[in-house]
Amino acid sequence: MAAKILPVVKFATKVTIAGGALYVAYDSGLLGGSEQGSVALGRAKAAIPPAVEEWMKYFGFELPATPKIVFSPLDAWNSGVKKSIHALSVAPSTVSDYTKQGLQYVKDHSK
Repeated sequence: MAAKILPVVKFATKVTIAGGALYVAYDSGLLGGSEQGSVALGRAKAAIPPAVEEWMKYFGFELPATPKIVFSPLDAWNSGVKKSIHALSVAPSTVSDYTKQGLQYVKDHSK
């Protein structure tokens, strides 16, 4: 009997955890618009460092200083899109050049 109930309990636990995570994300504004997301990110940035410091004092160990990383997802996205579009725009001429080089190679080595 326990073998039949255990999978149901596991599934119910997983669904409860996923539902709770979804509720917390929705309630904190992460699933809203960009303004709500920015506000939620600001709250998280303000709340996480004090919590980590409190845990370090409680457990009695120190973490190394976190490096400052300057990364803009918007710039990374834009540069990736620009490179992809550029590659697509020059693809016909690049294929033509490679075809000409390949034909010339075959002609030179078939004599």
